[in-house]
Amino acid sequence: MSDADELDEAIALANGAYGGVPVTAPGTAARGATPSRPRGGGRSPDARSDGRGDEPDRGGGSAEDDELAAPDWLDDRSARRHPRTSKDTAEPGGAPPGSTSRTTGTPGTSRHGDGPQDPAPAHARDVPWSDARFRAARAASRLASHVLPLDEALDHVLDAPLDALTDLPSFDTSAMDGWAVSGPGPWTLSEGAADGGILAGTLVEPRALPDGEAVPIATGARVPPGASAVLRHEYGELDGSRLRTRNPASRPEPGTDIRPRGQECRSGDRLLPAGTTVTPAVLGLAAAAGYDRLPVTRRPRAEVLVLGDELLHRGVPHDGRIRDALGPAVAPWLAQLGADVVVTRRLGDDAEALHEAVATTTADLVVTTGGTARGPVDHLRPTLDRVGARLLIEGVRVRPGHPMLLARLPGAATEETSGVRAVNTAGTGGPFLVGLPGNPLAALSGLVTLAAPLIRTLGDRRTEREVSARLTDDVPGHPRDTRLVPVAYSPSDSRARPLRYHGPAMLRGVATADALAVVPAGGGAAGSGVRVLPLPWFAW
Repeated sequence: MSDADELDEAIALANGAYGGVPVTAPGTAARGATPSRPRGGGRSPDARSDGRGDEPDRGGGSAEDDELAAPDWLDDRSARRHPRTSKDTAEPGGAPPGSTSRTTGTPGTSRHGDGPQDPAPAHARDVPWSDARFRAARAASRLASHVLPLDEALDHVLDAPLDALTDLPSFDTSAMDGWAVSGPGPWTLSEGAADGGILAGTLVEPRALPDGEAVPIATGARVPPGASAVLRHEYGELDGSRLRTRNPASRPEPGTDIRPRGQECRSGDRLLPAGTTVTPAVLGLAAAAGYDRLPVTRRPRAEVLVLGDELLHRGVPHDGRIRDALGPAVAPWLAQLGADVVVTRRLGDDAEALHEAVATTTADLVVTTGGTARGPVDHLRPTLDRVGARLLIEGVRVRPGHPMLLARLPGAATEETSGVRAVNTAGTGGPFLVGLPGNPLAALSGLVTLAAPLIRTLGDRRTEREVSARLTDDVPGHPRDTRLVPVAYSPSDSRARPLRYHGPAMLRGVATADALAVVPAGGGAAGSGVRVLPLPWFAW
């Protein structure tokens, strides 16, 4: 499943130990680097036999060789960079509660993202890393909304504002167990005291409390008319039918431990704007405000297609075959990004099976692993040509993972929900396809670069916040391309420690990482600042 250019990268990096080569200033080419010559794509026989054809030295490596050679499907023209516009600061809108659909945005727009830009070129080759992420985000528009019961709405995005359907609380409520009292005290227990007092959830409205009387009351119970305060149980003492405070300091002031009606909100108040991610706390607030169902943006549905006859799906690698590391990893990674993975299919190198899977998908997003080069059993590109797909991004200037691609399949994707087939209205065209390289870390680089921004737009999720940190050690760079390096990030001092085992075929480094450092061309010296991308399961 490895690509020849990934093998080239590994060989180049393996020529030097981590930290053992000079690190050039960011944005400059390494001394002695020679111009690259176009080379054909294709799989490495070594990589297919033992899975280590592009594994670098454990420490890292040098960028001082002609590993830069680009596949013949890339050219040296960078895609035109589109300047970002200022963020739309208006309060997000949305359909009123209970609506079941709305018009999706124009491609390239999001409730949280940049405003409309000039259309990007239909087919961009050899795209700088930051531009590739920007283009992927702008390629789609948010999906249509639907209404879900509360127990199914978690981790969706509100499609309409959450307005209170009632006052909260909807009646004057006791905040503590104790006695509802009227006046400054001492007090005489009312007739209702013999019945256990006022309990939470009692259907009968409590009778008015005369001045100088008290009645036991439970937390959450309705405060009777005429009550001036609630005396906490630990602050009062009974002497027969008389109630007094234990000491003068505990005498309740008017309103003490009473939650007045509407203290949190009034009916019609805006509680949350559209575009808010539904968390457990949001579900609780929605329930308290009177909601049984919520209008949310549909999460994109994804299919994962694992390609390669060399892959084993169980047991220990043997006889020149390697374990499939991406099949178990890609689906949960996509789920963390905000997609609902419908199925993971293992197709081997069967061209017809791949064609059928791509041509008949009903998902919003298809993610393939491997086969992004032009080797004899790399069937992805011929399949895309055969189905009439439109390539949007073909190659990204990032290591590892630069043979990744993004395409738009023809037609309109459909889905079946509760027996009803619905058309995917996310812009024009059909589902998207993200082609990942076959090497594990290179594939995860593709998820971060292309799949993550695309899923954010489709699911109407907020743009990730930018985080920067200073490197604790030198990181060798690529003379031309961005590098994504697993790091241990310390938020307290904004420092990022590069981790070992970060070759294209390795997962050991990223398995212990909590972020990826975005190292510019030329590398990063210790103490220099870089952007860091949090891995989706870490919240800072």
